[in-house]
Amino acid sequence: MSNGSHKGMQERLEQLAEALASGFSDIGCSVEQVCGEITLVVPREHLIAVATRLRDESQFGFEELIDVCGVDYGDYGNTEWQTDAAPDTGFGRGVEVIGQLEAMEENRFAAVYHLLSISNNTRLRLRVFVDTSAPIVASVVPIWESANWFEREAFDLYGILFDGHPDLRRILTDYGFIGHPFRKDFPLIGQVEMRYDPQLGRVVYEPVSIDPRTLVPRVIRDDNRYLAEDNETQDAGDA
Repeated sequence: MSNGSHKGMQERLEQLAEALASGFSDIGCSVEQVCGEITLVVPREHLIAVATRLRDESQFGFEELIDVCGVDYGDYGNTEWQTDAAPDTGFGRGVEVIGQLEAMEENRFAAVYHLLSISNNTRLRLRVFVDTSAPIVASVVPIWESANWFEREAFDLYGILFDGHPDLRRILTDYGFIGHPFRKDFPLIGQVEMRYDPQLGRVVYEPVSIDPRTLVPRVIRDDNRYLAEDNETQDAGDA
């Protein structure tokens, strides 16, 4: 990225952050800017109003929703593995599961929306925390139709309910699936295993027979190595 392009992008991000803070801070929204990305944290009850303004007002112009996903913040940063670095030899080691997931009374789950403004050449992340006991948030399908299948995926994998969705059904797991497999308290080995029983002449489901363990570490990186590389490239060009 050239020095001029980098400065232009930084200016757009700063202008967007200022406009978001000015336009939405009075209703409890907060703006986070980390590693060249902006996140707007929106109170659940204001999601539809905020999303509508972000789409319709020219200073924002987020006409496209490119993704919706869920997040489970239960025991965030805590794991059986070190979370500040990945092992140099790969992820081929298994460890025994230690302890149980600590229950969180609130803000365990969040719905996260990724927006794109083609007209302004900017991106924005919305984060909406939902109640742990009743994770419900309004559907944004009436605002961005592309949310339809994305919200179904977040419902299927995390159990987040999108009020007003036109057809909120599972989309990745089967009709009889129990639980939500991306929640951190869902066992990595699953709940059941299936096999064909020749005597019964059909597929049968049984409790899993393997021991639970963690095979892949969850790594939280703070160094933002790619941004650092961009800065080094920029510094070399300036020199």
